[in-house]
Amino acid sequence: MERRLFLATGAVLAVGGGLSPFTGGGDRAAAAERVEAGGGLPARAEIIAVLRRVADHWIGAHTDPGDNKWARATFFSGLLALHRLTGEPRYAAYARGWAEKHDYGLNDGATTRHADNQCAGQAYLDLYGLDRAPDEAKIAALDASVRAMVDSVADKHDDWTWDDALHMAMPPFARLGAVRGDDAYATAMHAFYSHTRNAEGGPGLYDAASGLWYRDKRFLPGGIVSPDGRPVLWSRGNGWVAGAHAKVLAALPADHRHAPAYRAALLTELRALRRLQRPDGFWNVNLGDPRHLPGPETSGTVFFLFATAHALRTGLVPARLFRPVAARAWHALVTHALHPDGFLGYVQPEGDRPESGQPVGRDTTADFGVGGLLLAGTELAALVG
Repeated sequence: MERRLFLATGAVLAVGGGLSPFTGGGDRAAAAERVEAGGGLPARAEIIAVLRRVADHWIGAHTDPGDNKWARATFFSGLLALHRLTGEPRYAAYARGWAEKHDYGLNDGATTRHADNQCAGQAYLDLYGLDRAPDEAKIAALDASVRAMVDSVADKHDDWTWDDALHMAMPPFARLGAVRGDDAYATAMHAFYSHTRNAEGGPGLYDAASGLWYRDKRFLPGGIVSPDGRPVLWSRGNGWVAGAHAKVLAALPADHRHAPAYRAALLTELRALRRLQRPDGFWNVNLGDPRHLPGPETSGTVFFLFATAHALRTGLVPARLFRPVAARAWHALVTHALHPDGFLGYVQPEGDRPESGQPVGRDTTADFGVGGLLLAGTELAALVG
């Protein structure tokens, strides 16, 4: 994790205060009023300016593009989304350098069944799609890994035992099916998904009472609870779930037989999240207990914003109710978590529960949080564009 000095004007800010990168220091009150009025969203050019600053800061601070595990792969998923939005060649070049460093391979090799290892395939598919004449070598390892699971799904479909796995693996399944023109990928994906949702740990990780998801079976009723005895519904875990549904719906045909189930699941989660959004625009690290580690947290918030913006853009949710949700989240991120030079703070580090990597502060960042902001911002730019 990189820590560095930042401008005096970027010193610790009160929620809703400080320098707004998209309004200018003299227009902070107007920006806050704009959010409360329900309009709230900045212009496309202003969003892109923020995203460029964030991407450029990360690239400048990381001359080595890093490993091909899930966290760095999530950053590259966001960076390539920004490349598609802006056409900036530096972003594609940086991503290609990373992929070539790893020979377009997967962590633990092409025989892996672990969802985390398949996450890099999302960026490989992005790079594959940029080629005028697509190079099969770029997705060969991913396809070998996923195809083996597709072919054996009748015998084994219980690999995704934690909710993060949905974001890491479902988009590669759906997108490979589209590339190959083979519905077997989506069929297998739904079998794996259904186990996670409805059977893992007994009842499945989806909690119908809240509309949210448990991270894994340890947190199911009767298991781990907060210090006050309330459920642990981890923000980032639910962010992965929301992001997975949005990405899969973008990859599947609108009339695919499983698309209605994914749309309904995303809508249910977004309705629950709307009720739980904090007044400052963030979401708590434990959605089941606002008293449990109550400070702001970015990595859940960016994926909730990404999924909300996608749902708004595609007409899944009403603008009257959800556009203010997106506006408050964006305002919180750029005024409170984002430093003037593009460093993104309040990102909870890698872990598996609200306590992981605590305490979280303005100088706490991580690659997947930055990638999540780039994904959210590009979807928001498409919404307002």
